[in-house]
Amino acid sequence: MMIVLHDVKPFAAGGNRWCYVDPADVDRCIKVRRPDFSIEERRRSKGFPKNLKPLSSFDDNLDEFRVMRSLERHYDDGIFAHISRCFGFVETDMGKGLSSELIRDSSGDISVSLKQYLWEKEYSNECRAAVDELCRHWLRYRVPSRDLILHNLVVQCEQDDAGEVKIKRLVVIDGVGNAGIIPGHRMPDFMQLQKAKRKVANIHERIDELLSDKARGKGPGMHGFLFHNGK
Repeated sequence: MMIVLHDVKPFAAGGNRWCYVDPADVDRCIKVRRPDFSIEERRRSKGFPKNLKPLSSFDDNLDEFRVMRSLERHYDDGIFAHISRCFGFVETDMGKGLSSELIRDSSGDISVSLKQYLWEKEYSNECRAAVDELCRHWLRYRVPSRDLILHNLVVQCEQDDAGEVKIKRLVVIDGVGNAGIIPGHRMPDFMQLQKAKRKVANIHERIDELLSDKARGKGPGMHGFLFHNGK
């Protein structure tokens, strides 16, 4: 069945993809390639020797799908406590889309990125604890990933019995998977751990950099803020 997205407003955008709420399931999102930036153009924009790679290596949806299937095969289900799930490909009027878990707060709003959360609120002790828990998870599972960019982490919140909104967890929605030739799960354990430690350290560096920019009155950049809350 063809899913019509043409008249739907995306709720977020990355460098190469737009993200839409699935019209048939509010708990899923559909990621499609930006129509103004084809994978052919993306390959041409790269320098030598990256521009010699096959077109398929520049398809973010295909790359994410392969990575998520690898996680399902080689790790226990607990790894998805802090990683959004992938449900495969769907046909849309904007091309083939990738269906993924849409992280929402208990209010029903789409969860904001850690970048947006820190920019609009503060780096509270509660948020620090959530970041620390994500980092422990990354080290526990030796999760193979690229740098964990703050707009690829979302802050899922829930209301407690007293009616106070609390952070439930941080969820990584993109950037998982090893950029190298050898799959992460096939590396010796000490190498997996060292790579995970570097990614964890990088999260803290990016948070410090964002908070520094905020304090100096520097703009937050283009990506990482929702266009709408998904209701």
